[in-house]
Amino acid sequence: MLLPVAGRPFADHQLEWLARHGVTDVVLSIGYKGEMLREHVGDGARYGLRVAYVDEGEKLRGTAGALRLALAEGALEESFLVTYGDSFLPIDHAAVFRAFRASGQPALMTVFKNEGKWDTSNVIFEPTPAAGEGAGRLVLYDKKRATRPASEFTYIDYGLSALERRVVAEEVPDEGKPDLADLFHSLSLRGRLAGLEAAERFHEMGSPEGLAELETWLAGR
Repeated sequence: MLLPVAGRPFADHQLEWLARHGVTDVVLSIGYKGEMLREHVGDGARYGLRVAYVDEGEKLRGTAGALRLALAEGALEESFLVTYGDSFLPIDHAAVFRAFRASGQPALMTVFKNEGKWDTSNVIFEPTPAAGEGAGRLVLYDKKRATRPASEFTYIDYGLSALERRVVAEEVPDEGKPDLADLFHSLSLRGRLAGLEAAERFHEMGSPEGLAELETWLAGR
């Protein structure tokens, strides 16, 4: 999150966006050299946020395991949003949280109509416009696309999800390196994962091309 983007650490862009879109409290899951991020971000006050930290140390626990650790340390609210430190998502986080609350489900995944363009599509999603902007039924999330024909997967996990704390307590083991992908797959199979379609594409920093595209997008704001 400290990689320079448009002349500033990526964390600055990420946290400022969150603050502008209804987020007040952030928990950062950190690991190797995480003290560098802690030193830069501090308590989050300069972004208009309250920032806390959960430190995995040098033994990474997996994406779901990080949430289990946050649960053990009392850092999770009853309901919360989850995103990643290497993606910028031009979406209204408060609106996503409202959609989650309205869904009646214990978890929600935002999705984007990808059709194999940005990465491998991994979601079967059926929009239902009458239910509201972006609303729809998440039929299946399957990162491995092992259970249905690949042609049926036209959407992709957007990178922002919502969960009830009890899902972490009940379904994420406290050992090993559990992955959020496995949790969301299981929830989708049981009809317990709501879906919400994002209108604007995500930006990832995993390649020079992705970084350049994000800087172009930020310059146009």
